[in-house]
Amino acid sequence: MREYGPFDGAASIHGVTHDGRRVWAATGTRLVAFDPASGEPARTLDCACDAGTAFDGTYLYQIAETRIDKIDPRTGAVVASIPAPGQGNDSGLTWAEGSLWVGQYRDRKIHQIDPDTGAIRRTIESSRFVTGVTWVDGELWHGTWEGEESDIRRIDPQNGTVLERLEMPRDTGVSGLESDGGDLF
Repeated sequence: MREYGPFDGAASIHGVTHDGRRVWAATGTRLVAFDPASGEPARTLDCACDAGTAFDGTYLYQIAETRIDKIDPRTGAVVASIPAPGQGNDSGLTWAEGSLWVGQYRDRKIHQIDPDTGAIRRTIESSRFVTGVTWVDGELWHGTWEGEESDIRRIDPQNGTVLERLEMPRDTGVSGLESDGGDLF
């Protein structure tokens, strides 16, 4: 449907989230907010951003190596940090049901964690590498990428059963996942 970027100084994107108006993209050393209609960058925040990005309605959450930073999007200040469950092997992040949901690529897991402490509340197993996670209208989706195959899966958040699968074209990989709250990933 649409392609965004490239963004100045960014070799790759490590996470994405949507705050209701702008898309935030993690570029490794800064978060770039851009208008999804025009693709034009609106602002940047200097911060470590190695993997998933999430928005809870007020704050941004950003995986930075072995921690998850809670960031005030107005100022860019890190207001809190918690340990990331994968200790540096985390691959996706989203906010839903009062929790952070963290993907773990090679471990093939999605953890629901407490956003204040980082304590794991629940773990869901996947049959494929997990590359990104998001919630859409009460449904949990995650991206996969293994070998030359990639897909987007809607799964049962209780047991990980695959309920729907959107296969990507060969050689197209999903490395992060977010919804616009409507009908687009």
